[in-house]
Amino acid sequence: MPRTRRLTAAATAVAALSVLATACTGQSGTAASDDPNKEVTLNFWHGWSAPSEAKAIEENIARFEKAHPNIKVKVTGNMTDDKINQALRAGGDKAPDVVSSFTTDSVGKFCNSGAFADLNPFLQKSGMDKAKVFPKTLLEYTQFNGNQCTLPLLNDAYGLVYNKDAFKAAGITEPPKTWSQFAEVAQKLTKPSGDSYDQLGIMPTYHGYETTPVRLAAQWSPKYFDADGKSSLAKDPAFASMLTAQKDLVAKLGGYEKLEKFRSTFGDEWSAEHPFHKGQVAMQIDGEWRAAMAKEAGVTFEIGTAPLPVPDDQVADYGKGYLSGTIMGIAAGSKKQNASWELVKYMTTDTEAVVAFANAIHNVPSTLAALESPNLQVTPEFKTFIDIARHPKSNTTPAQADGGTYQLTFQDLAYAVEKGDVADIPAGLAKTGQQIDTDIAKAK
Repeated sequence: MPRTRRLTAAATAVAALSVLATACTGQSGTAASDDPNKEVTLNFWHGWSAPSEAKAIEENIARFEKAHPNIKVKVTGNMTDDKINQALRAGGDKAPDVVSSFTTDSVGKFCNSGAFADLNPFLQKSGMDKAKVFPKTLLEYTQFNGNQCTLPLLNDAYGLVYNKDAFKAAGITEPPKTWSQFAEVAQKLTKPSGDSYDQLGIMPTYHGYETTPVRLAAQWSPKYFDADGKSSLAKDPAFASMLTAQKDLVAKLGGYEKLEKFRSTFGDEWSAEHPFHKGQVAMQIDGEWRAAMAKEAGVTFEIGTAPLPVPDDQVADYGKGYLSGTIMGIAAGSKKQNASWELVKYMTTDTEAVVAFANAIHNVPSTLAALESPNLQVTPEFKTFIDIARHPKSNTTPAQADGGTYQLTFQDLAYAVEKGDVADIPAGLAKTGQQIDTDIAKAK
């Protein structure tokens, strides 16, 4: 199932976590002195809210407590980042010792400020080589400047979910691999109806649920920052190419205003009213959970999944995609850090625990061993996302001192470009890059 709380307004999450990151400091992992073998109760806060998700957490905690009878875990679910922020600021016995967050974009702030304890000392003490436990890309978004203040807890891979029946009706025999093929297929699948559509090939605008600028940009393998830490938006041609390609697709499918009017008729992303479920769109840029959700919604068509298309000159790298996921860390102010580590270690590195959780909520496992586990339930639709997670060219947005602010700044530019408010894309990228550099300098 999806991480619904992770998908609240990005600006709200970044604002809340900005306060969190600057307000909470405490002992680091090297200073942890509690005895993990003594009787102790840990406060664990997470954001999952659906009954199936909460049940999966409870089952993992029950297995942990059986293996660690001296450690009891008090679980509090459905916690927003704002609530976590308030609790950590207040401190005390009721504050969380262990936190799971959907906001990977703010890892830079967590690590840079000391809000979460550095887990490197704990990993070393446990004799773990993190590079042999976790995929490289996941380690990139869970640390900042060498401070491994969080670890991955399951993984999200983004690809293409499509209506096989609509493909067959349009005479399309396979999913598109290149962007030019993608644009052609999207047009073939589109059935205009006056100022609306009977069927749209894909909703290409950036407000179309998971169709965000950073997820599209991932197909171009962009470099957000140079070796000196300065923004590369204006230097790396990937950004201008992506923005231009997306804007061209918007035009080919009817234009921004017509598309946005149609988008206003869409139902909630997490309900049976999703436009892909209802056949309003034939293709959807989405995560690994969508196919399972569509089946649960009772769709009558056959579902296919594939990696997102790549630029025409990068066809050799087809199969890559954007990776993200949930993070787990220890509150720096906790006085139970060694015991907390036992919980974090179990939930993030124990193969049985990771596989069981992944199976329960239809997410991609976050360890190399779990990805290869024979106990992992892999449908043909789900295998696509497993392969994307394994692809050596799959990538993510790097952690920065200002958290996800630089991504929001880039996103604002992308919104303006697709609307036609910014015609000179290179100039817009240069100005946006300067703003990103200024914001990061202030955050350090």
